[in-house]
Amino acid sequence: MLPLIIGFGLIAATLVIVTVDLTDLYIAQKQTDALADAAALAGADGFTLVADGTGVRAQLDDAGVRRSAMSVLDASPHDARLVSATTSDGATSSVTVATRWDPPIGSFVVPGGVTLTASATGRTALN
Repeated sequence: MLPLIIGFGLIAATLVIVTVDLTDLYIAQKQTDALADAAALAGADGFTLVADGTGVRAQLDDAGVRRSAMSVLDASPHDARLVSATTSDGATSSVTVATRWDPPIGSFVVPGGVTLTASATGRTALN
């Protein structure tokens, strides 16, 4: 009877550890998504005004998007790195960030050192 109780106790402990680790992984991915969204929004706000014969328009460049996205990552409490920050059409910023996740409860079931990436886009418009 005692080995059965010990066995069920180990199974229950393993389920608790896996549940805690996977919940933390989910939250870490959502934080990475939010950080990418904030960086893309900041990148879209880093425009310069260009006046030509057709009127005034907002123009993005890769350096401005990267600079604005880096300012968000520098202010963030999370240890994230900027993978890419570009603009393809001069009006849309595309940002990709990456973070590293380690389980809060180390175990043999859930691996550590998982790289989480998130991509987001932001668009600027001048009306």
